Amino acid sequence: MFERILVPLDGSQLAEVALPYAEELAARLGSQLTLLHISEWPGFEDQYHNMRQFYVQKMGEHAQRDIQRRLRKQLTREIRVKSETLSGRPAESIIDYADEEKMGLIVMSTHGRTGVGRWAIGSVAYKVVTAARQPVYLVRARGTRSDMRKKSRLDRILVPLDGSKQSEAVIPYVEALGSGLQANVTLLQALTPDYGVTSGRQLEQLEAVRTSAKDYIENLVARFRAKGITARDVLAEALLDPTEVAREIDRYADEIKADLVVMSATGRSASNRAPGDGYAASLGSIAEKMVHSGNTPLLLVKA
Repeated sequence: MFERILVPLDGSQLAEVALPYAEELAARLGSQLTLLHISEWPGFEDQYHNMRQFYVQKMGEHAQRDIQRRLRKQLTREIRVKSETLSGRPAESIIDYADEEKMGLIVMSTHGRTGVGRWAIGSVAYKVVTAARQPVYLVRARGTRSDMRKKSRLDRILVPLDGSKQSEAVIPYVEALGSGLQANVTLLQALTPDYGVTSGRQLEQLEAVRTSAKDYIENLVARFRAKGITARDVLAEALLDPTEVAREIDRYADEIKADLVVMSATGRSASNRAPGDGYAASLGSIAEKMVHSGNTPLLLVKA
């Protein structure tokens, strides 16, 4: 599932913030790591080709050393780090390369070269998140909690669920991460009750919803535990507004010091994207809010 991991780099330190997280995944999951640099100026290809190639090669060598350092004597097999340089439009090139090389995961920073506003959100990374078939792991280059900046280990995973088949698309990925990383998994079901209920009958129905939700999430916890994954469940209540639900997820991620939030998202596949700038904001309302806010790295899985 995560046998091949792709990390797009643009030459900036902000984009390189994603590298330690990708190295940690590669080291602990035994994944092949590919670093990809895209040139947006084909006309200057000959002039800057060697420079770009040297940069990506050096970053690859650094990643290889870092992976070996993380594993120390636990290295049981060779983990290969590959470096690639291409020319073209960054988002399209990343998506096409990920498809052609059968990547299982794309790891990238939410900011890059410009260092101001969003390199990604609304631009390259946002287009990749929206159109890529693969799960996309977004590392926030800014606004991350101080405890997150001090490490790249993935020990605590928070998984928001709403009881739908769409949200359950993340479960196989969380199982793979929980097993491979030996991480603690918290399943969070954010209920959105109608706070206007007043009658006894309505209160009974609300309590029945809570009981059903608790049974649902406890069954999932049992499924994780049966596979040797440490898991627990949490029920939270939030307003119906997607912003409030996203804030509740963010708040709880901060509270438990989660290293990663994993959730499902809708979106266009790369083959169905419109020409030009045809990347519709189709991630789903709560996922959309989560992309633009929060302090914790976010893994989005297409439902």
